[in-house]
Amino acid sequence: MDGQIRINKYLAEAGICSRREADRLVEKKEVLINGKTAEMGSKVCEGDVVTVNGETVGGAEPKVYLAFYKPKGIECTARKQTENNLMDYIDYPVRVTYCGRLDRDSEGLLLLSNDGDLMNTLMKGANGHEREYLVRVDRPLTDDFISSMEKGVFLPDLNVTTRKCHIRKISDVTFTITLTQGLNRQIRRMCRQFDNHVRYLKRVRIENIQLGDMEPGSYRELSEDELSELKRRVYGQKRKNP
Repeated sequence: MDGQIRINKYLAEAGICSRREADRLVEKKEVLINGKTAEMGSKVCEGDVVTVNGETVGGAEPKVYLAFYKPKGIECTARKQTENNLMDYIDYPVRVTYCGRLDRDSEGLLLLSNDGDLMNTLMKGANGHEREYLVRVDRPLTDDFISSMEKGVFLPDLNVTTRKCHIRKISDVTFTITLTQGLNRQIRRMCRQFDNHVRYLKRVRIENIQLGDMEPGSYRELSEDELSELKRRVYGQKRKNP
């Protein structure tokens, strides 16, 4: 490490979390530099010892970018006390964070990386990054259901109207839906507004990264072409939200 680096950037480059989350850790006084409580804007120098909640953090590691097929039943959390948590399940040798939370009852594509800035930018709903899902519901699809879903649905429990989206009908009870936001259990909430309930939900794509024929529980490294295109989409011109 040359010179000094701000503590939030140091933690992001070490794959601990995003810069924003690092700021929160500092505010909560959970970060120490050489045994002293870090402050907002604190700098880390070569040879400094940084700990987060008592765990020593190394410097910047080579960047890792993975596509992971989260199986149903796994919780998207790094909390060790949570049964069937994601990080214990994957047990990857490099500490990584995930992008695009999926609830316990859903399965499909997650992106995993120690590139905190990339993960944080992808997770920001305001940036309008595409996520595509395969969904099966318990009632036959109607033209009115599809049209109403695509226009945007008011979710009273969240007091928000969803953005416009794109739906492609696959069968009488199956469709794909492409979203540009990631509200909590969004698809399930949207369907319930029309008295339709999700029986199966799988994320099949995040931007240009496809789940493809991966098996549940498996992961693979992104190819150079995939990563280059993903970064172009993330850091290129901002997408206009539909």
